[in-house]
Amino acid sequence: MKTSTAPVALITGAGKRIGAAIARELHARGFSVVIHCHRSRAEADALAADLNGLRNDSAVVMQADLADLDALPVLIDTCITHFGRLDALVNNASTFDVTRVGSTSATQWDAAFAANARAPYFLVQAAQPHLAAQGGSIVNLVDVYVDRPLRDHTLYLMAKSALQAMTRALAVELAPTIRVNAVAPGAILWPENNGAADADESYQAGIIARTPLKRAGTAEEIAKAVAWLITEATFTTGETLRLDGGRMLVP
Repeated sequence: MKTSTAPVALITGAGKRIGAAIARELHARGFSVVIHCHRSRAEADALAADLNGLRNDSAVVMQADLADLDALPVLIDTCITHFGRLDALVNNASTFDVTRVGSTSATQWDAAFAANARAPYFLVQAAQPHLAAQGGSIVNLVDVYVDRPLRDHTLYLMAKSALQAMTRALAVELAPTIRVNAVAPGAILWPENNGAADADESYQAGIIARTPLKRAGTAEEIAKAVAWLITEATFTTGETLRLDGGRMLVP
């Protein structure tokens, strides 16, 4: 087993969208990155190829279903085998599905909590000794709608609320060796064909109209916030950084 001289970050759900932007930002700041994916293997491989073209052997892809509890420690172990260290864990992978009271199934319940709460916790548990050895950092991706519920997404918001509570609890439990924070994005990237109300263009326009900064955010802005929490916010733990253009300030 070799040991990387560069810091190493594992980002879940990093094949595309916000996760890919986080991987690119951390890589640009000198990190080697472990790009986790589930179904987006082609995109993850292309991202790793781009990053390795910039700096040889600085990115690796690991494919796993985070709903499989047995896969989580293996993901961490494989990371350590490849790079010899782990400095940051970014729990970005998520599901965002419509669940309406009256038609919700136990399968939907299990899926929402497996992706948005259970997997982050057990990844942290497996990563803890390695992060502690480096004085590392954890960043969880939550959601601004935890504080202002979004209709038809009760299970998603319950699970994200659990992740936000976990952020605060682990900040106490893992201190002083590991810092734990969260980023709560607002309107950044719209859902991809999952039947959500905010996939509708008129609904999107309404959200932007009620956002003081009058625009959606970008994946790159989220990535920079995550990188700041990991690399610069050295006296910050247990906090949730809201990036919503002021949306939650307006009814």
